[in-house]
Amino acid sequence: MSIESMLVSKEVVVVTGPGGVGKTSVAAALGASAASRLTGKVLVLTVDPARRLATALGLESFGNVERQVDAKLFAEAGVDPVGELWIAMLDTKASWDDLIVEHAPDKKTEKAILDNALYRNITGRFVQSHDYIAMERLHEIHTSGRYDIVIVDTPPTRSALDFLDAPERMADFFSSRLLRWLIAPARSRLVNAAAKPFTVVADKLLGARFLADIGEFFLLFQTLYDGFVERAESVQRTLADGRTAFVVVTTPEPGPASEARFLLAELKKRNYGIGAVVANRVLPDFFTARGGATAAKNLRKQAADLSASIEPERQSVAEGVLREVADRFDDFRLLAAQGQAVLDELPKGDAPVVTVPYLENEIIDLGGVLELGDQLN
Repeated sequence: MSIESMLVSKEVVVVTGPGGVGKTSVAAALGASAASRLTGKVLVLTVDPARRLATALGLESFGNVERQVDAKLFAEAGVDPVGELWIAMLDTKASWDDLIVEHAPDKKTEKAILDNALYRNITGRFVQSHDYIAMERLHEIHTSGRYDIVIVDTPPTRSALDFLDAPERMADFFSSRLLRWLIAPARSRLVNAAAKPFTVVADKLLGARFLADIGEFFLLFQTLYDGFVERAESVQRTLADGRTAFVVVTTPEPGPASEARFLLAELKKRNYGIGAVVANRVLPDFFTARGGATAAKNLRKQAADLSASIEPERQSVAEGVLREVADRFDDFRLLAAQGQAVLDELPKGDAPVVTVPYLENEIIDLGGVLELGDQLN
């Protein structure tokens, strides 16, 4: 499957991989490429915040509310888009609040949850809260039918697995013995009386009403239990569905490639479809072309002869430059050979490996994003 055919046939594309390999840029490039070539609406949802993406796409900022990339920016880059490109970045607190407002059984429960101190702390500070609500947001967007394809930019490898497993962990927690223990005091006067000596000590150590807030919070949250479980199961089905593909991004370096191999194995274990492996920032082929080493060796040997034809006072400088060029070529040739050996160790047969060379210019605008998209196709 090529990248273009994947974009045509899938509804959800999850871009993942190690940190620092260009996942956000690849996700944006996939979105821009899809919007420029395919009819319909494309959304890039970034879970791993990257404000530079807003600048590159001509937006002052973006957040939980999806924003469309101006078609004029495509025109300035010499592209007449067939579809629309939209961007959103996960706002954890706003997403949790929206979820409570939408699914609370009544206004009283909604207000009680939103005002609970533990709720405010969990939604504002806990990493696992971020992972779970990201999947809720993906579920809401995908099931709404507002977009023909949703491209998700995930956190780095290990966090990405937390992100993917968050719905299942949430469902497990709501049926756990720990949760029953936490909400028991809020349900029973008898338990309250028996636990009073413990709660008095806990309140002195942790602050007044700490355990009460916990019990109240989870008792209120139990009213949402069925919805959480139902949506968690729906997300798991979506991720394993044939309409979803995973794109694993890496670079030709031992560390990132090792993480990519680990991630590919974990995705395969979960029966998730792998659409492509993107090897980003690959050195050009001419560094490993046959005869390159010989050419560098000859350049080094002939540096003096080649510089003899210029003014005598500049000959030593020219000779030094030619030798330096030969030395640097050898350095890059070794790096390219090592990088190719690293890429050769990636699992064969799981998905096509798409190589993307170092781009001459840093990606700072939509034109750069589209250039990367061209390299992917």
